[in-house]
Amino acid sequence: MTGYAVTTRETAHGTLTLELRSVNSRFLDLQFRINDDLRSFEPMLREAIMSRVVRGKVECRMSFGRKAAGPGNALNAALLEQLAALQAQVQARFTHAAPLSVNELLRWPGMLEEAAASQETLQAEIGAAAAETLDAFVESRQREGAALETMLLARVADMEQIVTRITPIVPQVIAQFQQKATDRMRETLGLALQSADAGAQPQMSQQEAAERIRQEVTLYGIRIDIAEELTRLGAHLGETRHILKKGGQVGKRLDFMMQELNREANTVGSKAPAKELSDAAMALKLLIEQMREQVQNLE
Repeated sequence: MTGYAVTTRETAHGTLTLELRSVNSRFLDLQFRINDDLRSFEPMLREAIMSRVVRGKVECRMSFGRKAAGPGNALNAALLEQLAALQAQVQARFTHAAPLSVNELLRWPGMLEEAAASQETLQAEIGAAAAETLDAFVESRQREGAALETMLLARVADMEQIVTRITPIVPQVIAQFQQKATDRMRETLGLALQSADAGAQPQMSQQEAAERIRQEVTLYGIRIDIAEELTRLGAHLGETRHILKKGGQVGKRLDFMMQELNREANTVGSKAPAKELSDAAMALKLLIEQMREQVQNLE
């Protein structure tokens, strides 16, 4: 689902801004846009987001505008010596490597001792900002989820009405087609028996012909009967309604229900012996496809 939230906090050392936004995706895809000096906090943010979000392409942006260094700031001598030694090793191997600039040294994480001492404080501030932003982010997705739930329940109701409407007419349609098949077969077999009376040897008697017609018509009725599929459709729709009403993480379960609904609707369409039933199957498949597109966005 889509969602958006942003939090800005004023800390003792600067302004912290944390932004979360997401677009629809079947899986969880996290992307971070964080300055290098804050990159060490990415695992903490990743863990916090994964604990609250299951689906969506989520982008996390974090920036920290530090206040100007005060007179109490001092260089971290140990870190400065370490960087000097490392730079010497690199330049000994790569003689054309450019040395670190003063600006790069001053911006190096932990170079100013006051900044280094404030890392724990900054981590606590980022943790609080992440919790606040995630609360607002999840709330925005819940509002969209409520709207999607309303739409999906409306589609379920439409499908239930179709199933309720066509279920009583299935026996009538089957009986009509069985009668038509019986009449055609009787006519065909009657002509064959007349030809036999004219001189050819009959292959079956009137009684055998009647029994053969009864068997064929019964098998035909079984092949075109969609009562079982309609029963399963009703059960799947009831389960879909139950999942939506129960709430929680429903996306993957609804994905499965859409597959089952589509399978039954396809069978109804392939077996339907009348245009009215075929049209109903097509309407069911259209509603299922509309639901499937939205279900993939639900968490």
